[in-house]
Amino acid sequence: MLDSSSRGVMTESLRGSIGGMLFRSRFGAIQWLVVCGAALVIAIALGTAYFAMQFRQRALEVAEREQNNTALLLSRHFDQQLGDLQHVHNEVIAYMQASAGETAADFENSMSTLSAHEMLRTKLEALPQPNGLHLYNAAGKLINATEVWPVPDVSIADRRYFKDFASGKPTPDVLVEPVKSKVTGLWTTVFARKIVNRRGEIVGFASRALRPSHFENFVASLALGRDTGISVIHHDGTIIARYPQNDKYVGRNVSGMAQFRRAMELDGNISGRFRSSLGEDLIGSVRPLIHFPIVVVATADTSVALADWRAQTKLQFFAAVLAVVVVVFMIFLIVRQMQRQHAAAQHKLSEKSQHLDIAINNMTQGLLLFDNTGCLVFCNQQYIDMFGVSPDVVKPGCHLRELILHRQQLGSFVGDVDSYCAKFLDPKGGINETVISTPDGRTIRLIYKRSADGGWATTLEDVTENRRVQAQIEHLAHYDPLTNLPNRTLFQRHAEGLLLQTASVQFAILYIDIDEFKAINDSLGHLIGDEFLKGVAERLRQSVGPSDFIARLGGDEFAILQHDVENDDDVSALVERIYRALRTSFDCNGHQLASDASIGIAIAPRHGTDLFDLLKSADLAMYAAKAAGRRTYRFFDPAMEAEANHRREIECDLRNAPAEGQFEIHYQPLVDLLSDEVTGCEALLRWRHPVRGMVSPADFIPVAEETGLIEEIGQWVLRTACAEAATWPAHVRIAVNVSPIQFKSETLSLKVAAALAETGLDPRRLELEITEAVLIADDDAALAALNQLRVLGVRIALDDFGTGYSSLQYLQRFPFDKIKIDRSFVKEVVRNSSSASIIRAVVSIAADRDMVTTAEGVETLQQRETVQNLGCTQMQGYLFSAARPAHEIRGLLAASAAAVENPA
Repeated sequence: MLDSSSRGVMTESLRGSIGGMLFRSRFGAIQWLVVCGAALVIAIALGTAYFAMQFRQRALEVAEREQNNTALLLSRHFDQQLGDLQHVHNEVIAYMQASAGETAADFENSMSTLSAHEMLRTKLEALPQPNGLHLYNAAGKLINATEVWPVPDVSIADRRYFKDFASGKPTPDVLVEPVKSKVTGLWTTVFARKIVNRRGEIVGFASRALRPSHFENFVASLALGRDTGISVIHHDGTIIARYPQNDKYVGRNVSGMAQFRRAMELDGNISGRFRSSLGEDLIGSVRPLIHFPIVVVATADTSVALADWRAQTKLQFFAAVLAVVVVVFMIFLIVRQMQRQHAAAQHKLSEKSQHLDIAINNMTQGLLLFDNTGCLVFCNQQYIDMFGVSPDVVKPGCHLRELILHRQQLGSFVGDVDSYCAKFLDPKGGINETVISTPDGRTIRLIYKRSADGGWATTLEDVTENRRVQAQIEHLAHYDPLTNLPNRTLFQRHAEGLLLQTASVQFAILYIDIDEFKAINDSLGHLIGDEFLKGVAERLRQSVGPSDFIARLGGDEFAILQHDVENDDDVSALVERIYRALRTSFDCNGHQLASDASIGIAIAPRHGTDLFDLLKSADLAMYAAKAAGRRTYRFFDPAMEAEANHRREIECDLRNAPAEGQFEIHYQPLVDLLSDEVTGCEALLRWRHPVRGMVSPADFIPVAEETGLIEEIGQWVLRTACAEAATWPAHVRIAVNVSPIQFKSETLSLKVAAALAETGLDPRRLELEITEAVLIADDDAALAALNQLRVLGVRIALDDFGTGYSSLQYLQRFPFDKIKIDRSFVKEVVRNSSSASIIRAVVSIAADRDMVTTAEGVETLQQRETVQNLGCTQMQGYLFSAARPAHEIRGLLAASAAAVENPA
């Protein structure tokens, strides 16, 4: 062990270094936190002030815009209203001028009468009160008025508008003047006009007066805000009306105010902030009437306009204060927490130094620290245990050479000590890694890194076990764990190596698929199946040559690379050895088993120089062997690839056929042998390809079943056939073939029910034809599905009976409605007595169970008579009719029905 003083020096040094770094980092963090907090407080204050000023300016702009809109609205309204009143008065004035006579006396005499008074009242009935009309003679004396009769003694000779008219100077047709009424003493606005005769001489005057209420009532009807003030002002500065009503404003003259003068200079258009004649700070807008010397002023008190802003600013201020308080409080808490953490860190520093000492001495690697002179600074316990060195020798101050010499004496180092030490003492060395072996067989990985001061640190780790595990993993990555044969990856790597030598070397790839392995697995279990595969692998090892390479690709597939192939006979000889080995039975946990295989062969470079192409060729050859009945082998032939490509093209086109409407259904009649009546038709699918023409069902039905497309195609056939049969006579049934693939679907009965519901066909008229393959695959599930269909009312027929795996037990387990005798028996029934015997037996069984028997493929009269004599009830074949399109079968059914009704 290292002495305690050496470890103490290292621990104290680490503690001081870590403590200083910890203190500086925490003190700097606190300073930075305080500065950031102060900056955040300043930002909150400045942001609050900025947004407050922005909101104030926005509030003033909104208020100014509201007053501007109000003034504009009122000016347009008053302009239009006063214009309408003026238009009516103009008509009255025009009437009076036409009736004025030649002199002022004539005008006064005609217009100072009661009849004239009634005439004026009638003319002005359309005008609201108090919009009466006053008539004056040429001297300005009142001679008539619409409001009162008789008229009082009133003169307007002192009015400014009278003087302007009487002066003879050019004047507007209408003069507007705010005056104080001589009758009521109230301020009114007078609209005056002169009345002239045909020579243009003044014979009298007419005026109308509008009181302030005329303006004020309309403004009041607008329901403006309580802070809005409306003033109607004459161009001479006299306030005509005021809203809200205030007598101290009406009649006041504001022509001396700078704002009013500025507004007149700008033709009465001005808006903004100004002070009122009473010294109030206002926001307002001035808008002129277009046809009259009047302006409308809309104002609002600035303090009222800013009321919402003040309330909002208060909330902002309180929010900012609250945010500042929260920030300060959070910084205070964080600083206090950091100070507590710092104190806790200082307290734990001594504990951590102890933990560090324990960790270093208990790490799995040996650790050595050297200074720039090559003297040892630190050595942990793991190094001492790893090489069994003495702590009395390996201690601080020990030179590297002394340490290695000590190990050499102990037998844990073999080699030249000086050359070994020179590598470490070289000051130009950086990070280095090497693997060394010890005399006792261990493997040590050594890593050393030189520091800036010239010293270095070295770690040593015993990787003996790791190397062993790595080798095992490498083996598992390239070998099959069950048979210990190379796997697909290693097989392909080996084949790629051979392909690089194909110019001088010919080799063969054999793909081997074990026949009937699934049956062994299913019947005897996976444990026996695994033992069987091990036995197969051993027999393949015994069959190949010493230079050949054998691999398991997965499942029950194996592959062999046969080297140095001279000709095909060499490959055939290997295949024969393989078959002899596999066909010889061997013991599998008490079971004597033998096997066989389908083998596909590809020769390089004859069949290709690319690994992918060779593997594909061998695979195609293997499938050709399986298609040939298994238990045989095939060499690759380019025709196999052409056939595979053709099959892929068929599959691709088949996927598009339903959408492009390439499928057709032809119907072949089923004829009753006693009555010659057509009792049903079998729906037969036809594919009219746009390029290939009619494609045989034997070509595309197997592809459809393998790819699963038969589900979609079968459903289309079922719906289409049912829809067509719904148009036939009620006694004619439709027979539809159902693939074994369709029977695997748990929803077959639901699909049939949906087709019947969609087309409206009576379920008793639908006959589903199945083959024995449906029952062989899973007879319990198939019989359950057949019972579900029987519940719907659908009839079930067993097709092609007598071929394949036919068994009478199917007829006992399920009561079929019909048995269709395969055409192979019908074809030989005339000249082969055994065929006739089979048909007679089937008919007898069917008769006992009330089943209909249909003879398929009847092409001659002699065949018909024979099967009829044997007891068959129906026939189907070219003798009566081949399969026909839907439009032709309708005519045939009609002809058959007519023939039955009229046999003569």
